[in-house]
Amino acid sequence: MIDDPTVRTEATRSWLAGLRDDLGLLVDRALDRHLRLAVTGLRRSGKTVFTTSLVHHLLDGRGLPFLRAVHEGRYLGARLLPVRDGHPFPYEAYHAALAADPPTWPAPTEQLSRLLLAIRFRTINRLLEAVQPIQELVVEIVDYPGEWLLDLPLLEGSFESFAEEAFELARTSPRAELAATWVELVRSVDQTGPADPVAIDALVRAYRAYLLDCQERLQLGYLVPGRFLHPGELEGHPALRFAPLPPAPVRPGSLRAAILEAFESYREEIVRRFWDEHLRGFDRQIVLVDLLGALNLGPAHFADVQRALERIASAFRYGRSGLLARLFAPRIDRLLFAASKADHVAPSQHAALKQLLEILVAPAGRAARFEGLVPEFLAIAALRSTDVVRTEHDGQILSCVRGRLAEDGRETVLFPGEIPPELPEPEDWTSGRFRFRAFAPRRLRPGVPGQHIRLDQALEFLIGDKLR
Repeated sequence: MIDDPTVRTEATRSWLAGLRDDLGLLVDRALDRHLRLAVTGLRRSGKTVFTTSLVHHLLDGRGLPFLRAVHEGRYLGARLLPVRDGHPFPYEAYHAALAADPPTWPAPTEQLSRLLLAIRFRTINRLLEAVQPIQELVVEIVDYPGEWLLDLPLLEGSFESFAEEAFELARTSPRAELAATWVELVRSVDQTGPADPVAIDALVRAYRAYLLDCQERLQLGYLVPGRFLHPGELEGHPALRFAPLPPAPVRPGSLRAAILEAFESYREEIVRRFWDEHLRGFDRQIVLVDLLGALNLGPAHFADVQRALERIASAFRYGRSGLLARLFAPRIDRLLFAASKADHVAPSQHAALKQLLEILVAPAGRAARFEGLVPEFLAIAALRSTDVVRTEHDGQILSCVRGRLAEDGRETVLFPGEIPPELPEPEDWTSGRFRFRAFAPRRLRPGVPGQHIRLDQALEFLIGDKLR
């Protein structure tokens, strides 16, 4: 070991800087000047676009009439703060993609990223107004894949329950065909024999390939473990060397013993650390849901989304936070479920879209209410891609949408169809009722009104009470 005074001094300085930042965060929490907002959802739900558009509009300070501080003229502006640790959310790159001519959708979220935004406003609190009328709120936005939340129930379950569910799902349509290679390999492995690294690697590769096929080919979202899909910096980590196995005796040094050891490492070193370092500290949470995509893909996919949402919602600790709780054990006190891509259907369908989302997450909503928290539901579009036009067809006036189709860039006007206000009936799935089209983005520009649908209402719910 090299005992270099310069290295020691730099390490001490870095440690003191980190301690100062932590103490500053603690003080800000005590004074209610720091808010941790988590943004999540399954793949293709629009997390990246939501965060980018949210920051764009807060920096611009316009186009947010339902954000009370803006409406009352008390909103003074916002600025980005540097993120010194972890992965910064690449706002500039994503914003450039959406502001380009022509614009393009940014890449999906595949790792946890953070963004810090300082917001200044004039307070309406009489005590604060007398001392310091201009207040500042630091909003820390944490964007992460919703698939990671699917792992959290593993902390309370067992390897046996994890494996049982995995095999049960693999026997159902449409997964069964994609699972055949992996299931056949499992049958050929001797679990009680010596822990052969080659056999373990083959099992892990086959199971991961099956999960990736389910995601890419079937666009399913209920896929566990979530980190197997996009491990990022965890690629090759020993804790990822496990896969479901049917029940069998556990013998020292056996293949099953090695798999169980890796599973326990995954729970403790990856899943629990994710909870301890991030999730347990969130104040507010928005969960984005692509209901239109779920309806397009049929009943199996729709049921898969519902199962995933129930598991995601069970991951959070609900309840209102007092001062001590905010300092030492923060709890989510506002939860918003948002049906994204509301601009892909006519405004007359937004109420049904919201109602269907409420029904879809009803079990999670009941759990939240039991803890004293009433979730909010909205139909939103973080970046509007269409206009509403009215056309006449067979003597009827129809509300249609006009935009560029994502598949070929062709400008078109179409009647997007209707959203069922209740869970779809069997005949709905066979009638070809659900054919919602995807649209290309429109340019995100400053000072242009009408670039979103209810983004300002989402902001008012998530942070509006802190801007008073």
